[in-house]
Amino acid sequence: MIASDEIDRSWWKEAVVYQIYPRSFNDSDGDGVGDIPGIVEKVDYLDELGIDVVWLCPVYDSPNADNGYDIREYRSIMDEMGTMDDWERLRDALHERDIKLVMDMVLNHTSDEHEWFQRSRREEGGYEDYYHWVEGEPDDPPNNWGSFFGGSAWSYDEVREAWYLHLFDEKQPDLNWRNPEVRESLYETVNWWLDRGIDGFRLDVINLPSKPEGYPDGEVDTYPTGGEHFVNGPRIHEYLRELYEETFANYDVMTVAEMVDLDVEEANAYLGADGDGLNMAFHFDHMFLDFGPEGRWDIGEWSVSEFKEIFGEWQTGLDETSWDGLYWENHDQPRVVSRFGDDETYRYESATMLGTLLFTLKGTPYVYQGQEIGMTNADFASLSEVRDVDTRQPVELLLENGEIDSYEEIREAVNYRSRDHARTPMQWSDEENAGFTDGEPWIKVNARYPEINVAAARSAESSVWHYYRELIELRSSSDVLVYGEYDLLETPDPLYVFTRTLGEERVLVVLNWSDEDESFAPSASLSTDDATLLLSNYDDASGFGEATLRPYEARVYGL
Repeated sequence: MIASDEIDRSWWKEAVVYQIYPRSFNDSDGDGVGDIPGIVEKVDYLDELGIDVVWLCPVYDSPNADNGYDIREYRSIMDEMGTMDDWERLRDALHERDIKLVMDMVLNHTSDEHEWFQRSRREEGGYEDYYHWVEGEPDDPPNNWGSFFGGSAWSYDEVREAWYLHLFDEKQPDLNWRNPEVRESLYETVNWWLDRGIDGFRLDVINLPSKPEGYPDGEVDTYPTGGEHFVNGPRIHEYLRELYEETFANYDVMTVAEMVDLDVEEANAYLGADGDGLNMAFHFDHMFLDFGPEGRWDIGEWSVSEFKEIFGEWQTGLDETSWDGLYWENHDQPRVVSRFGDDETYRYESATMLGTLLFTLKGTPYVYQGQEIGMTNADFASLSEVRDVDTRQPVELLLENGEIDSYEEIREAVNYRSRDHARTPMQWSDEENAGFTDGEPWIKVNARYPEINVAAARSAESSVWHYYRELIELRSSSDVLVYGEYDLLETPDPLYVFTRTLGEERVLVVLNWSDEDESFAPSASLSTDDATLLLSNYDDASGFGEATLRPYEARVYGL
């Protein structure tokens, strides 16, 4: 058991991170697209919420094939987002309030409009092998690898008369990390930003850069096809350790790695001093629980026990030098209250219960914009309302291949799963367009904004927003909730009960993950006259002891 005087403290372990998707956060100039000056306008809001770190999704120069994750120039700001002066104002405004700034960095691929790719397709000296090129006939791709966005991972380039690899959109060619000049160029880019005073990076799909020579065919029953060759590829640890030593090791910064198909054992190889030096990782295990037998566009059943098993594996399986990144939502995931809660009758209760679980597990919690007010999924009535390439492309392929006859056949799945649910504009008020813009928003506004918005949440006596402030304050003042050991208590579904222990300090978390009353009787080992109710999402929650937990009730006790 860890004693309080044996804590290996780090600022990023104790932080609460708030993710901003700039296009959808706040529009300052009325063009319908959120921008950096719009974020500056809301810095006091972030400060009042109590968060410690802002994770800023890409604002680099980009043609926006994948909303900024296709970078055309790493050291320039996208015109729609503002200028480098605007970015510096944001950095300074955050730092003045003791809020750190973490940038999103994409190192696996660039835009096909990047200067490197343009030179590479022309086979200019020194750039020939910056990307993965394979010569061949225009109708015969090099292998059967598939894209994460659907279709082949290869596109034929008429200029070079060769195939190039793109694990995502065809406008996102993969960089060839086997070329040391590519790696050096990327390290220089990372250091360029670190020298400008940022506090770290979220690293996009960072376990994909290593591809095997020869590009062997993949197993056809994997997703995407070929993933066994390029997910956690043959030289990935060599590459990431080198990245760490050439960049992050020289700064006091935070790194969080988004990693595809990651398990606990692999995470320990990537994280901490005993791994590749990265601080923490995002895995997807809990994000796959509601996938049906047919995959992503099939809605499946899930159980509380499955969440207990997955969270327990990550809570207890990481090495002493590894750390977990905790999240429910981000720019790639739908709204959690619509997904694993009840976004109608028990929206407040389920949103706050899910928030309680997030903040009382061991790891660094991430809050996605709008999560703190309980934003819900939207309704995309037609494919023309969908903006996300990762939704449009697979649906268009299903239509093209005759697997569905109309959008209506898949509308329910899109309205459950699409990434666009996280990208509808931030709901600031009940004014037109939710107070996000004076212009025409780039993506539809969720129709529930008159009811669910920041202004209403802040003015209400009780709201998801107020509860998130309490969660943030509780975690920020409690070492046991940051560093304490996790122990699951045996309870039947839908109860989820666990303790966190640090030295003599102990916290009990009791959750009812259902829309019905449930009885809870603590074991004799937990009964104590000194138990204190630290937080609950019901104002009249009873003291410690046998109780009836109401729908989606959450209680946190100090023992």
